[in-house]
Amino acid sequence: MLSKNQIKLITSLNQKKYRQQHGLFVAEGVKTIKELLQSNLQLHALYTTAAFNIDAKDEVLISEKDLKRISFLKTPNTALAIFKIPAAKPIEDNALIVALDAVRDPGNLGTIIRLCDWFGVKDLVCSNETVDCYNPKVVQATMGSITRVNISYLDLKTFLMTNKSPVFGAFMEGENVYPKQLPQNAVLVMGNEANGISKEIEEIITEKISIPQFGNLQETESLNVATATAIFLSEFRRG
Repeated sequence: MLSKNQIKLITSLNQKKYRQQHGLFVAEGVKTIKELLQSNLQLHALYTTAAFNIDAKDEVLISEKDLKRISFLKTPNTALAIFKIPAAKPIEDNALIVALDAVRDPGNLGTIIRLCDWFGVKDLVCSNETVDCYNPKVVQATMGSITRVNISYLDLKTFLMTNKSPVFGAFMEGENVYPKQLPQNAVLVMGNEANGISKEIEEIITEKISIPQFGNLQETESLNVATATAIFLSEFRRG
């Protein structure tokens, strides 16, 4: 049986201000939780309707009814865990870095985190206007990759101006990315879903790149930001 205080804490973690206040975030689903348990993250509590068969001293068996009360999913998935938000780590400059300028959609951010993990990008830099990576929907979408990518929130303009690597930005009118020779040490900036890269960040971009459109009708306005990130990262890693 869950106490009122436990329920209040868990449900409050759906909001960024309470995640920051408590230094905690929620993960749901057996696969995601097991990935996080195998990482260096510190478990705060684990609520499950079936034993996990793991050495988790903070594991609490609850009913499916109680899980529905605390879950942020439409269809609760066996378990919900609370982890401590890790301390920020320094950014590795001499590498390929992905930077996000006000990406708002949790699903897009979660997918981009998975892409960074897949393509071996250790650092993901986010503007302060980008959705919180510990939003439950983002955590769910990362499928555990959030433990393997260092995610930093900072003033993006300042970061780009002080970083020594070339800065590539995704633009519709940019240069075709396919024939380009791309460096392994660079920053790839991806913009907001609706407005693209902001004017103040555009001023710092050293090279504008784009993905050419091959469709005959040419009616598609743009690619989804996560899809575009996948294509650009593939090109950076190809060379």
